[in-house]
Order: sequence, then structure tokens, then C-alpha cells
Amino acid sequence: MSQVLRLESVLNALGDPVRLGIVRRLARDGECSCAALDGGRSKSTMSHHFRVLRQAGLVQTRGQGTTHLNSLCRATVDAAFPGLLDAVLHAPAETTGLAEAEPGPRSVALSSAGA
Repeated sequence: MSQVLRLESVLNALGDPVRLGIVRRLARDGECSCAALDGGRSKSTMSHHFRVLRQAGLVQTRGQGTTHLNSLCRATVDAAFPGLLDAVLHAPAETTGLAEAEPGPRSVALSSAGA
């Protein structure tokens, strides 16, 4: 049974910097283990991110022994929303607010301007 992709779910999943980093990494490197994509985050946090990505139809996970391998569902997403992944994956880092295409810890600078 094939999954029906919903634009709202896909955009919600891609709207998070960690999940966007995971999608970019999978697009660049192909299939990766959860450990290779965790960026030092806890298992529970990453489980949540992978669940959102799977439910949106962006990622599929398969077991190989005790390892979970993730891959981007590129053909499915491209068929449902032509050009969407290309636009998201090739957007400059300045546009997305990400300096790297890697999932990893993110720091936020707080400004006291106007306070």
C-alpha cells in the first residue's frame, strides 16, 4: 500500500532545522544509519525526528540486524511534488538559516537590542 503524501506534513517536517539537515544528508550521502545522523542528540529526540520524517513520507527506515538504515524517498516525493525537494535541497544556507547541511547541535545567538 502506498502512502498518500500531504504537502502540509512534508513542509512541517522540512521546517525543522534538524530534520532538514537529515534530509540534506540523506540526499547527499544516500542511506545512513541513525547513529550517523544523530549529531550527538539523544535517541529519544532522534526517534521523534525520524518518526515525523517517516510519517510525512520523506524517509524510510529499514532494519539490518541491530542497525536502522534510513533513506530518502526521493522518487515518491518528486512524483507527488515535482521540484519541491530540489528547491529545498539547493536553497542557500542563508535562506534556510543553516550554516551546514549536517544535522548537529545548533546554537542561537540572543540579542539584547531593543530590550
